Amino acid sequence: MRCTARTRSRQPSPAPGRTTSSPSRTTARSYGLRSRRCRWAQVPEHSTVEKTKGRRARRTIKTVQVPTWISFPVATHVAQLPRTVTVNGKKSVEVVYLTTSTTATPADLAAMVQGHWGIENKLPYVRDVAYNEDASRIRTGNAPRVMATLRTIAIGLHRLAGTTNITTALRHHNRRPDKVITLLTCTNWTLP
Repeated sequence: MRCTARTRSRQPSPAPGRTTSSPSRTTARSYGLRSRRCRWAQVPEHSTVEKTKGRRARRTIKTVQVPTWISFPVATHVAQLPRTVTVNGKKSVEVVYLTTSTTATPADLAAMVQGHWGIENKLPYVRDVAYNEDASRIRTGNAPRVMATLRTIAIGLHRLAGTTNITTALRHHNRRPDKVITLLTCTNWTLP
């Protein structure tokens, strides 16, 4: 199925093989992706439902071939990804529009989008929680980048050593600094 509408604004094209999301609803609106001309209700969908800790999340993805009026030269598909989350009876709906140059199936594309959040939650979240990085007062020159790199290396060393809870490992090494040398000289890493 193809969407038909006229062009209203232009965005720079993403690199080949990359998936990008619309930065705002106004972008989706300006491309006509939310208009009746796209007829998203008629597009076949792939849905997943996840239930964890009193939270129910339903993710649905619909993909169509990229319309001719979108000027991304390498884009092959446009996708609509509505997420409905219910927590303690309160329902929230968020709709995200994506353009991609991959030829993945809707199920694979949904897994890629959800996998992106796994990356976000794995390193930046741990750096912020374990090291309180957002409250860091180091702000001049290359010092912020150097400190972020050192924190990332420390997290990587702990993960290679088989640690699942970085905060607990940091407390352990804070109380027993001699174990840091053992961590740095370890030769039998267990890869996750």
